[in-house]
Amino acid sequence: MRAPFFKFVLSACALPMLAHAAQTQAINPVADTFVTSGNPTGNFGAAGGLGISAPGSSTGEFQSVMRFDLAATKAAFDTTFGAGNWQLTSASLKLTAATPNNAIFNANAAGQLAVRWMQDDSWVEGAGMPSTPSAVGVNFNTLPAFLANGVTPLGNFAFPGGNSGSTSNALSLPANFTNDVSAGSLVSLHLLSADAAVSYLFNSRTFGTATSRPELSITADAIPEPAATAIIGLAIPLLRRRTK
Repeated sequence: MRAPFFKFVLSACALPMLAHAAQTQAINPVADTFVTSGNPTGNFGAAGGLGISAPGSSTGEFQSVMRFDLAATKAAFDTTFGAGNWQLTSASLKLTAATPNNAIFNANAAGQLAVRWMQDDSWVEGAGMPSTPSAVGVNFNTLPAFLANGVTPLGNFAFPGGNSGSTSNALSLPANFTNDVSAGSLVSLHLLSADAAVSYLFNSRTFGTATSRPELSITADAIPEPAATAIIGLAIPLLRRRTK
């Protein structure tokens, strides 16, 4: 009689796990730009690259911002798991290094970068280029006002240096960030140096090769149903009794 019972218990435990298989959605920014102290009033929203450089770098400090629209991601998870029945389990940001061919940029150098979630999504990308900056859109002088509305750290990450190659950075999951994702809202990220050495040029959302653009990957799975949890909870003591 034990074999059929064991099969029942295993089936009861396996069904919830099969139903709760995780799913990952990867998206590119809908807006991004860098700002630099080398031209504090210039906007560079149409540039093919983004960058971070530590304060005191030869051509100036660089910071970058990017904005993602999570509406389609939420819709996909709602379709798979049911609205309100899924939870964020991991998130990562992929960046691809680029060669700094324009004199405005610093040479790439290894170091640490920081990624932060921004409360304020209202910054304007603008349409400036490295050779023709724009007066319209966020710049080095105006970015602090957007940051003042609130930021939350998502982690510090190592850039190994070089002019090519991608890195995937696993982000932490603080409540502010996860709430934005769960609501299908806009999510803005602020990237900046986390040491005095780093300089990192990476491709923007307008870069010609789609696979080399910034990419935010979001993984979610189903919130366990009370019934499934109860089955497993009842099965464990019964299984113990049967094996005695």
